[in-house]
Amino acid sequence: MSRVSYVNGAYVHHCEAMVHIEDRGYQFSDGIYEYFAFYNRTLVDAGLHFKRLERSLAELQIALPMSTRAMAIVIRELIERNGREDGGVYLQISRGVARRDHAFPKQVKPSLVITVCGSKLPSEDQLKNGVKVITQPDIRWDRCDIKSLSLLGNILAKQTAAEVKAREAWLVDGKTVTEGSASNAYIVTKKGELITHPANHAILGGITRDVVLKLARKHKITVRERSFTLAEAKSAAEAFMTSTSANVLPVVMVDNQRIGSGKPGPITMQLQELYAKHIFKQTGKRI
Repeated sequence: MSRVSYVNGAYVHHCEAMVHIEDRGYQFSDGIYEYFAFYNRTLVDAGLHFKRLERSLAELQIALPMSTRAMAIVIRELIERNGREDGGVYLQISRGVARRDHAFPKQVKPSLVITVCGSKLPSEDQLKNGVKVITQPDIRWDRCDIKSLSLLGNILAKQTAAEVKAREAWLVDGKTVTEGSASNAYIVTKKGELITHPANHAILGGITRDVVLKLARKHKITVRERSFTLAEAKSAAEAFMTSTSANVLPVVMVDNQRIGSGKPGPITMQLQELYAKHIFKQTGKRI
């Protein structure tokens, strides 16, 4: 079955999908995106993703090209046309096509592109035994809470991690760990407290982050939404990351410093199991 994508109202063969050369997403990174996971052809936490999408658009003063209800219908149709049971959906909205000028153009229709891809889940070994991360300076702009197309700082950090065969790069602003290049970052103290950076302008508030923190509180795990230093991370009992594509992934090494025992800790593994049950309740898929 050939791959199918959606571009501005039309389902097209993926190899033929294209946007105009003066699309502001291409020329200015003037747009936003969302990434959804799906299992058994069912989106996970779709309502939360669409809510974040609407917020990001509002922050950039970009209109919705169609209602989120209509987008959900398009996504379901696209999943069907691609014949995938499990995978990911990438959705991008730019301000639209206009003569190149920094100021917002008037009366321009936003561009909407949606693609379906395979799952990006960690391997069974990574989920069971954990992964290594490195740290990089956080050189991004001051509105990381907007899920914008402008990801060059994230990409440079991720590439540095890839070059040393690390799963992720944790970004450090001064002495403070903000988040990963494509994930949220957490530590667990020796007292059993779960610490993660507050959801302010310095980080992108992850959907998986919101769900995991809710699950943690429900199961009586103490949660502190505060910044933590790199020194705290390296001396923590446990560490992990979350994202739509990684779920709950243990971190056992930061910059070649072993975290805790060097194995995934009990709170991390508990949250990994709780999140897997969360997905199962929505999709009937065991991960």
